[in-house]
Amino acid sequence: MRSFRLATRAGSLLPALRASALLLGLPAAAVAQNSAQPAQAKKTTATPLEASIDKLATHPTVVAALGKIQSDNAWTLEQQVSLCQIPAPPFKEAARAAAYRDRMKALGIQNVRLDSEGNVIGEIKGTRPGPTLLLAGHLDTVFPEGTDVTVKREGTKFTGPGIGDDCRGLAVVLSVARQIITQKVPFGGRLLVVGNVGEEGPGNLRGTRALFSGPLKDSIDLFISVDGTGFGITNGGVGSNRYRVHYKGPGGHSYGAFGMPNPIHAMGRAIAKIADLEATTKPKVTFNVGIISGGTSVNSIPFEGIMEIDLRSESATALAEIDARLQKALRQAITEEKARWPQSKAALDLVIDTIGIRPAGSTPDTSLIVRTSLAAARTMNVYTPLTTSSTDANVPMNLGRPAVTLDGGGVGRGAHSLDESYDDRTDGYKGPQWVMLVVLGLLGVK
Repeated sequence: MRSFRLATRAGSLLPALRASALLLGLPAAAVAQNSAQPAQAKKTTATPLEASIDKLATHPTVVAALGKIQSDNAWTLEQQVSLCQIPAPPFKEAARAAAYRDRMKALGIQNVRLDSEGNVIGEIKGTRPGPTLLLAGHLDTVFPEGTDVTVKREGTKFTGPGIGDDCRGLAVVLSVARQIITQKVPFGGRLLVVGNVGEEGPGNLRGTRALFSGPLKDSIDLFISVDGTGFGITNGGVGSNRYRVHYKGPGGHSYGAFGMPNPIHAMGRAIAKIADLEATTKPKVTFNVGIISGGTSVNSIPFEGIMEIDLRSESATALAEIDARLQKALRQAITEEKARWPQSKAALDLVIDTIGIRPAGSTPDTSLIVRTSLAAARTMNVYTPLTTSSTDANVPMNLGRPAVTLDGGGVGRGAHSLDESYDDRTDGYKGPQWVMLVVLGLLGVK
């Protein structure tokens, strides 16, 4: 999931061509700038890439596919809701994966299978040679086993854990695949359709890591994850290093054993040093001690102090640098606590466990995959900021593969909360329409 969204750069926006709007089944008024979108300077001439996407939107099979996505919007919403009501806690996505596999098979997606990590993978073959594009939504949620995942509807608004993150993405992927198959869109190359596991925190991107380290690793040319709501393009991947740190000693009575190193005191020294770390803003670097624990009673010297630490940056170099300073601070704290009680022979040890590593990376604004995503948004007449976040796209970005994460349309609120909501409003269908235009723009249609 996008644990946060930082709009860093605005994508270009033009009113959609009137002809394209009519072909998409939109009213003529749809070519006017949406008043809810930020005002943008208008270009008078389309770039060659923008013109090619405008032309793509008038191809007969694409027009039919875009129109059916709109008219079959209720089907897409039904997929979103019904999948969301299948629990998928971290590391326990099997039931939802089985349902997704069955739906992919029912759509006519070829060679549908589960890999050893639990990812659902299928293929749609193009009519001629070309690149391989992987289109994915993630199956897992942040919610523990036993969470009530019932989805409630009020008008166009749906409320339930995971309804936007990432049941929306899963539904959009199915909607796009369904219409490409049904309308027999003559694209080039190969489209891999994936429901992946392990995107959320404890999953540590394990599903996407498996995709890029397994049999498909050398064949994936382009990667698109659909994750989130609205119309954003994530082409910056925030990396993170997460640690569980233990300071350990023998412990003892707070009065009788006084004078020995105290693990929680050592941890306190470390926390003070962490709080004083310098963090740059360009590139942005963050640090956080999020959880602390230890001790058994107020009158006992604890035998351990435990804390969990999160470091983040969009720059791999900056992340490595803050990590090195963290490691130094943790070790200095134990040296200082021992020095405080020089007469004591009691042990004081430090154990650092890695609980999560997410690689940082980015796809340049000038790359074809980003420019195509922006051009398709222009044709769709939707505003698309370029953002930086932490998603499945981090993995291929870090490997230097062209990758983005696209939002799935609509409006989401309260991600990772029990009252998470998704509002389809009157134009939620534009999400899958946009994603399909991006996919076909990259693969090419004749």
